[in-house]
Amino acid sequence: MTHIQEIQAALDYIEMNLHEELTLDEISKVVGFSKFYFHRIFKKEVGISLYDYVRKRRLTKAASVLLNTNTSILDIALTYRFESQESFTRAFKSVYQLPPGRYRTAIKDLIIGGINMNKQNKIKGWIITGTAPEKYQISIDNKIYHMGSKAATICSVADEFSTEEYGTIMQQISAKNFVGKRMRFSGFVKTQEVEGWCGLWMRIDNALSVTLKLDNMQSRAITGTTEWNYYSCVLDIPENGAIINIGVLLTGKGQIWFDNADFQEVDHNTPTTEFVSEEVFPDHLLNSSFEEV
Repeated sequence: MTHIQEIQAALDYIEMNLHEELTLDEISKVVGFSKFYFHRIFKKEVGISLYDYVRKRRLTKAASVLLNTNTSILDIALTYRFESQESFTRAFKSVYQLPPGRYRTAIKDLIIGGINMNKQNKIKGWIITGTAPEKYQISIDNKIYHMGSKAATICSVADEFSTEEYGTIMQQISAKNFVGKRMRFSGFVKTQEVEGWCGLWMRIDNALSVTLKLDNMQSRAITGTTEWNYYSCVLDIPENGAIINIGVLLTGKGQIWFDNADFQEVDHNTPTTEFVSEEVFPDHLLNSSFEEV
């Protein structure tokens, strides 16, 4: 059994209340679970404890404020619910390796005087492609990110798109170590004014590049403007699987951000999300007489 909808609801609630006090009791009540059950499923689905997740999101937000405003370090610490500037500094340094003041100066100087990362067209380890990659700017964003200090972003730069045009970043992984296993590709996505749709995708090919299994989130697509949330694709790797393809795509206009990608084995109690034609296509002929409007 999976609780992806409840996890997403909890993450939305956390995102809207990072400035407020957040407790396990409070968040578990939002999704209707006992705190003990919610604590267990949250760590299972997201990969870290609720406490660590909230702490890292607050530190990430704080890092962004440090770089983009002149707000005092004490005010930032108190805004993100740290007891003191000292406790904030200790937590911040444990993640970013620098105290907040030095981070603000060093990173600002690097961005202003050095390379503008947003203009780089390569993302280490990832392939930039799609049916119309020239219609998208695909790069690293060091101002908007979920955790850490960077995220991948795909932004439309054209005025018109057909329904089959998209941009994507992807990786290809050998399936040899994963055959017979149930694997989950997951990550966090934020969107802005997506007029088409976007989603994570995972595809299993055989040695002849024939698709064996696919999930592109088309039946549960992300659209419009959304805050950071957690999404996943889960597929069984068949015996004749040779290549595992994973990525995130954007069709049509808009911009998306992708961060904290993960690829891990899950147990068989986690349902697969394989493309099912009945979920996308109707099972009968529609408007056969053309009388419906």
